[in-house]
Parts: sequence; structure tokens; C-alpha cells
Amino acid sequence: MKRLPYAFYARPARQVAQDLLGKLLARRFDGRLICGRIVETEAYCDADEPDLACHGDRANDGRPTPRTAVMFGSAGFAYVYFTYGMHWMFNIVTGQEGQANAVLIRALEPLTGVDLMAQNRNGRSRREWTNGPAKLAQALAIDKSLNGANLCQPDGVIWLEDAPPPSEQIAAGPRIGLGQTPEPWYSIPWRYWLRGNPYVS
Repeated sequence: MKRLPYAFYARPARQVAQDLLGKLLARRFDGRLICGRIVETEAYCDADEPDLACHGDRANDGRPTPRTAVMFGSAGFAYVYFTYGMHWMFNIVTGQEGQANAVLIRALEPLTGVDLMAQNRNGRSRREWTNGPAKLAQALAIDKSLNGANLCQPDGVIWLEDAPPPSEQIAAGPRIGLGQTPEPWYSIPWRYWLRGNPYVS
């Protein structure tokens, strides 16, 4: 397997979000490898018009803030943010520098380091280790220290690897947890998942 290159990420968020399905998200933690297969994603800011579900367009009139600056940077970097006062969320910056584009990783199928995942998820059942964005961040020990991490760096502690195309059908639907986001952004089908996979959120 090989790490995905910058060129993979430097494309529109919707395209990257679909192409990430089946790829591997890997994390080096305490000298050990944790890895899962991506089974669910969401795209943000993939349009000429502002995406009012996206941090980059929703706040500060579409200009970067200290929180969202990474999202406006180069593709292939991690955008990690804190939500609801308790959860970390792992996103991948996509598109062109200067425009807020990102893909949220929503769910993984556990593959490697399952004992660490179980420990990090406090003994919950295997299906509940990574079937949601906050859950997978906890399972892979992803926190603020990884915000801005270069996902293409050869010696980086978090990265994505290529993998064969998924055998499952790709499904699409509205994004989740958008609160008071107005239409059409609330219902636009920019969430993608592998149909039938038990780890989809």
C-alpha cells in the first residue's frame, strides 16, 4: 500500500469524498499502528455558492478564522475541530488553497490495532468503536494536536493509504447533524457511504 499523494486531495470535495470510500486511514500512536477502512464521508463547500453547512462559509463572511484557517490552506492536511464541548472531528482539506473545502470522515471499518481501539473506546462493542465521526476520532486517538497535520508526509503519524476499489455500492444522502442550516444545504446529498456496511453511522 502507498500513501495517497497531494494530487488526490487537490480536487473538489464531493469527488474526493466518494473516492475516499474504501481507502485506509492509518494512525501511529504510542509506537503502534491503528488502521481502518473508510466507509462513510461528507463533503463540505463543494460549490461556487457558499455552503452554509460549512465552517468556512458559515462564519466570518467566508473568511478564515483561527479555528478554520487550516480549512483554507493546502489540500492534504488534517482539519480537526472540537464540537459540542466534548468531541473531536477529523476532516481532510481538499480543493484549492484559499477556498474552504473539506471532507469529514464519518465512519471506519476497524482493521488493525483493534485492541487499542477497544481500549480507547472504553470497552464498547466492536461495532460502536468507529461508526461515527466522534467515535472514530476517539478510537484513533485523534485530537487537537493533529490539526494541520500533513497527511502526505512520509514520516507523519496520521495518513491515508490507497486500497482496491470497494465492492459495495456507494450510496448518497443528506449530511447529518447540521442543526439550523437552511435549505438547500440542509438536505443536499453530500454524504456518501458503502451500502450495507455494518460500520456506517
